[in-house]
Amino acid sequence: MKTMAAALALGLASGPALAATEVQWWHAMSGDLGQKLEKIAADFNASQSDYKIVPVFKGTYPEAMTGAIAAFRAKQQPAIVQVFEVGTATMMAAKGAVYPVYELMRDEKVEFDPKAYLPTITGYYSDTKGNMLSFPFNSSTPILYYNKDMFRKAGLDPDKAPKTWEDVAEDAKKLRASGAACGFTTNWPSWVQVENLSTLHNVPIGTEENGLGGMSAKMTIANALVERHWANLAEWQKDKTFDYGGRTDKANPKFLSGECGIQMQSSGSRGGIIANAKFDVGFGMLPVYADVKGAPQNSIIGGATLWVLKGRPAAEYKGVAQFFNYLSKPDVQSWWHQNTGYLPITKAAYEQTKASGYYDKNAGSSVAVEEINLNPPTENSKGLRFGNFAQIRDVIEEEMENVLTAKKTAKQGLEDAQRRANEMLRQFEKTNS
Repeated sequence: MKTMAAALALGLASGPALAATEVQWWHAMSGDLGQKLEKIAADFNASQSDYKIVPVFKGTYPEAMTGAIAAFRAKQQPAIVQVFEVGTATMMAAKGAVYPVYELMRDEKVEFDPKAYLPTITGYYSDTKGNMLSFPFNSSTPILYYNKDMFRKAGLDPDKAPKTWEDVAEDAKKLRASGAACGFTTNWPSWVQVENLSTLHNVPIGTEENGLGGMSAKMTIANALVERHWANLAEWQKDKTFDYGGRTDKANPKFLSGECGIQMQSSGSRGGIIANAKFDVGFGMLPVYADVKGAPQNSIIGGATLWVLKGRPAAEYKGVAQFFNYLSKPDVQSWWHQNTGYLPITKAAYEQTKASGYYDKNAGSSVAVEEINLNPPTENSKGLRFGNFAQIRDVIEEEMENVLTAKKTAKQGLEDAQRRANEMLRQFEKTNS
């Protein structure tokens, strides 16, 4: 009897095992990157037993962001949503929906030092007082990739990436002469051929420090630099020195198939390109025009951050804070950086990767870090923050397509893009001020 009583007492004292608190993380990463994201979540879940991060793929970046906002209105929002960098102004304006990261970490008493992160990243996602609003996760910058095998066939130096637009045009024409279907192509047309083109030449994209200074900003992309560049792209398109492959990363197959010898793409695609390319891949910084004084200045980030949405149970926020603390660990960040090509978000992760000899052993792996840190950012090259910018990018790319198909001159296309973009900015300002 005593044995049975003791066993019963022990059972009542221990009770049923408490289930881990589930935290939904909506994201926009598929394929190879999606698998790596899921590994990070699984590793965190295995590191403790109180919380379980549940990654949920929600389509493209715009789809994930608009889906999360709609879910918030329906009171079915996740605790965490991955939002691309051009959605920053929209999220900042979503009053009452966002739980700023600096407040979350303070409320949960979890160590969080913004100075531990790379300055080019923290500045983009902080308010005017320097408070970080979202958590950096996959930060990237565009770089140049090239097919070394095709370079050899064209009589080009396979160890020499083109550094200027003049070099790109010359190399692309030689690639075409050697039988290539196209010389070069680009992914993310607005991000690469307008936004980073401008920052690398220290030319403003808009007023108010490219929108970082306030919602009254106006876009100024109809300028001599961008007009010159779009006119060149249109001319190069005629003989396939350049070949437009579409919006977002639709041009990627042109490079991976061996159709084009050069492409401009996110550094975050480095791991996937190396894994899928059946040729020797070379890497370089984005090109600049040789006669523009001060270029190259520095590139700007893309990618996404993790935003926390209000309205979830308190226990979930404790889990979010612990997860963010885990994501900041140098080992975790170094693994993510080295296996994807995304930038290391913390100084410690960069130093750890450097000390390990990874950059020395993997040619081109440091290009993105070097490019974004070429020079201290100016008011023209810190980044950009415009409302409705996902839609504005569509407008810019639509007008670029009009120029490339000779429906408009470069001057006409840019002036129309700028006018339409500024109309959208004023609409955003009126709605959110």
